[in-house]
Amino acid sequence: MSKTIVGFILVDAPHSALNNAGADAGDRTDNIVRVKSIRRGRKVYPYVSGQALRYWWRDTLEKKCEWTLSPIVREKKIAFTHANPIDFDDDDIFGYMRALKAKEGGTVTRISPLKTSPLISVIGQSPTHDFGVMARHEGDPVPYEHEFYSTVLKGIFSLDLDSVGVFYSEEKTGYKNMYPDLEEMAEEKGLKTDEDAKKWTMPYDIRVKRAQNVIEALPYLQGGAKLTSHLTDVSPKFIILAAIDGGNHIFMNIAKEVEGEATIDFEALKEVINEYSDSLLTDIYIGRRKGFLDELDEEIATLSNENPKFKSGNIKETVEKFKTIIPELMEP
Repeated sequence: MSKTIVGFILVDAPHSALNNAGADAGDRTDNIVRVKSIRRGRKVYPYVSGQALRYWWRDTLEKKCEWTLSPIVREKKIAFTHANPIDFDDDDIFGYMRALKAKEGGTVTRISPLKTSPLISVIGQSPTHDFGVMARHEGDPVPYEHEFYSTVLKGIFSLDLDSVGVFYSEEKTGYKNMYPDLEEMAEEKGLKTDEDAKKWTMPYDIRVKRAQNVIEALPYLQGGAKLTSHLTDVSPKFIILAAIDGGNHIFMNIAKEVEGEATIDFEALKEVINEYSDSLLTDIYIGRRKGFLDELDEEIATLSNENPKFKSGNIKETVEKFKTIIPELMEP
């Protein structure tokens, strides 16, 4: 059995420019800052890159959960972390790649147990152009221009619980997590070893804490560009959490646009829950911030009444309740 937490989030971005692409070579001037966006058909969808989302998440874990982050090493044109998932929480959860000398163990990589999508607008739109001017100096004022948008961003993520705090030394890309110095450290710190599988496992309590922290950080997620003039709370305003046997992300297609507004397709949600009922390892936890998509209240209440496996509450309650079932999911 493969145990994976799957999550779906909506982020309200009412006046935002959370991730920018810089200037476009084809623009009429060189001081226009574009937001990142993708096209599908004739529509434009602003987005926040997966890398940016992961940066926000990692930063929040450091500030809110007091994670010890792996120091960044810069050599010539490359940069890497210490590649030490034993001492550094983020090397475990966010993965790494580091090219060591052959005598030191060669190249080591770790596939991140935490996988994220970009945050993509549910609503197709054209970003707004905002004009500004720098005039606090002598001489002519300097005009500039940037884009921003008003939308709701959707995203999915998964956390492979079986991989949290578990490290391998196989000669296989993504699975050669260990090198001689790290193996020596693992032995000194008493990590459980399986020589046949070439596997080291962190203590159960550390594995659980790291997994719980990843989920605990969600209500406090912070970050984004242009916050001095487009201040936005990027913490999720709607969230769904569950654990599943396998790697399928069943919540990917449950958001939709209706008459220019973002909403949840509850029929699609009920359908995937029915289809994957034999794979679900937990109840389905739904959280919503009051004041955001209040019209969903009735649908959520109906869903909970029809199926006791749906648990609903505010964002903080939902995360706290879900957090309590993680230790059982990770029991050896």
